[in-house]
Order: sequence, then C-alpha cells, then structure tokens
Amino acid sequence: MTGRRRLTSPRPHTLITTVAAGALLVSGCGILPGASGDSREPVTVMTWAPDSTGADTVNMAGMPAMARTYARWINEKGGIDGHELRVLTCNEQDTAAGASKCARRAADEDVAAVVGSYSRHGRAFLAPLEAAGIPYIGGYGASSDEFTSYLSYPVNGGQPALVAGNGEQLAGSCERVALVRPDTLVGDTMPGLLNSSLDRSKRPASHDISTSEAATSYDVEAAKALDQADGGCVTAVLGKGTETFFDSFRRLEPEGSEVRISSVLGSVGQNLIDRTGGPSSPFEGALVTGWYPEPGDARWNEMREVIRKYAFGDNRIDPSDTGVQTTWIAYTALEAVVEAMNRPDITAGGISVSLNRGTEVDTGGLTPVLRWRFQDMVGTAAYRRVVNGRVTFLVVRDGRITAEKQGFVDVTDTLVNAPARG
Repeated sequence: MTGRRRLTSPRPHTLITTVAAGALLVSGCGILPGASGDSREPVTVMTWAPDSTGADTVNMAGMPAMARTYARWINEKGGIDGHELRVLTCNEQDTAAGASKCARRAADEDVAAVVGSYSRHGRAFLAPLEAAGIPYIGGYGASSDEFTSYLSYPVNGGQPALVAGNGEQLAGSCERVALVRPDTLVGDTMPGLLNSSLDRSKRPASHDISTSEAATSYDVEAAKALDQADGGCVTAVLGKGTETFFDSFRRLEPEGSEVRISSVLGSVGQNLIDRTGGPSSPFEGALVTGWYPEPGDARWNEMREVIRKYAFGDNRIDPSDTGVQTTWIAYTALEAVVEAMNRPDITAGGISVSLNRGTEVDTGGLTPVLRWRFQDMVGTAAYRRVVNGRVTFLVVRDGRITAEKQGFVDVTDTLVNAPARG
C-alpha cells in the first residue's frame, strides 16, 4: 500500500458536519455517523473498552473516544476509499458478561470488524466474534486469547512482549532483578519471559514475588523486593496496583539506596507520572518497556493533529496513552485493508481474507510494517498470532517518558523459547 495520507491532502468528497459527527448512544453503545452520499456502502465497525467501572478496575475511555475522533477525521476526507466509516462503541465494563454483550451486539449489528479495543476477557468476546466471522483488529493485548484466535489480528506483542523486553532492558543495567507480579495465570508466565531475556545476557534469574493486583498496601512485598534486589533493580507489573506498590516501596527504601525501579507501559504511563509529581515523581529515573516510540516522537504528529482538530477538547483522549495509540494504529490497519480491497461493499469475511492473504499495513514507523500471513506469525502455541515482537526501551527523565534506546528491539526469540510458566 501507499504511505499514510497527510492532513493537507483531503479527498474531494462531502464533508460531515459537526452535528453529524456527534454520537447517538443506544443501550450503552454509540454510533457515529459520518459522510454520506457516496456510491460505496458504509463500513460499520465497533470499538469497545471498560468505562466508569469503579476505582479497582481499568478504565480505557480514551480508546472509544479516539475511534470516534478518527471517524470524524477520515469521513471529512471522504471516508476510507470512498466508504463512510461508522463507529459503534460499547462499554465492556471490565466483566466477562460485558465483553460478551458487546461482542453479541457487534454480531447483531453485522459490523465488518472490531477495531482498537480493550478487554481482559478474551474468551468471552472472541467466541461470539468467531461464531459471526468478525475479525478483531488491533486489540490492546490484555488477553492471551488475542494471540491464539484465528480471527485476531494484533498490532503489538501484548504484555508478553513487554515483559520479555523488560528483561532484556534490565539486563543492560542490573546485576540482580526482583520481579513483583500478580498471582494469576497470566502472572505465572512472567518469570519465564523475564528470565529468558536475563539468561540470554548471562544475568541470574529474577527473584519472583507474586501478590494481589488489588492490595491497598504492599509493604511486605516491597520489603522482600528491597532485600532480594540488593542494589540491583525492582520491576513491578501489577496494572493499577503498580502505583500502590511503588508508593510502599519508596516509603521503605532507605536513604541512599541504589535500587533502580522499572515497569512496563500499561502499568506505568505519562498520566501516572504527571499525577505523582512529574520531575519529582517516585518514577523519575525508572526504566520502562513499551511497544511504540516515545510519546513525544515526531511519528505521532499526525495523530496529535487529528486529536487537536477533531476531538473537540475531549479530555478522555491522551495522546501519550498506549490505549489511544493502539486504537490509532488499529484504525490505520483498517484503512489499509479497506483500501486494498477496493470494493463497493466491505464485509467481515472480506477483511479477514484480505488480511490473511498478506495486506501490508504501513504505520509510518510507529510499528514495523504489519502483515498477518501464516509465515509472518511467531507460531508458538501461546503466541501464534503475534506478528510484531518488537518493543522500545524508554526511561523517565525530567518527568517525561523518553527513549532510552533509539529504535525497536526484537524479542521474538524470547517469545518463541520462553517456558509457558515461570
């Protein structure tokens, strides 16, 4: 395909109005009308994520909001290859029932794809999507099922790639590593991924500390981590609990301690750093592993400009948030496949066939060129749908997440060779 179209070269199609761009909410889900009057059929897709679900759950409202913003922008340019883009949104509620309900609604609405969404309940939503033949493009990677379903087209390597990359990043700075991770099935895979990377760099295996993701204090775990790291590094991958853990850690850390802290994007982000003091945040100096270039990288400029012009001040959309970034990349993939199909009508089956046959997605350097042929995939039982095993090494400097190392680091070999359990 050709490169990403720029904002300065819109197609000469009918412009949508601001009123038409508003979302009509129905039964917890919304639809965003776009341009009309083109001879080609509209393309209807869905984006879901949990929203307003309580303090102990993950809220990702920026992802559906980014999807609506993308639709306003692309429809003002004449749609995708002449097709009006219609975006349905749904509150997944961070429950299996909510995820299943959103997926069944997607099937009832006959959407062409679910794009750029977030859910930790992969089996609950993928079963209905598979039954309806609906592809799942660019999920956040919060569920292991996203890397095994034949209708999933991930744009990153999910948390497994982040943990594997974190091990490689820490191996360059730390003699010893203590890993604090959730006592869950997903958490049980983390030591194997981290240690495989440490072993490749001739570092000793990490000290494994498992705990709850929802604790109100981690004093016991923090004390263990301080003792076991012994002047090395402590990495915590606890989702929302990461902030609470490092709060306990900093309170117990003795003055003059040389222990360095670390995490992965999703557990630590720019919002958290800003909220906890910016340059004086406890995360200052932390090593962070991500999927994409640093938030300030020029490759995000087009997305930032779209948010500035078409989000209408929606403060749910943070351009430094990995969920927002993933949604942008997922819709880039949708745009590529619809253009490659070059058909008057776009169906779920047609999108899957086009992707399976090797449609290329150029994300402007935000990821490697993406392609989902069988030979492009990792192919292991646990991660067989992964086509992008690359990560970025980041660091918190002066309160900002910046690049520690330029370019991508490929951790595909670690994903292939790491044990399924720690």
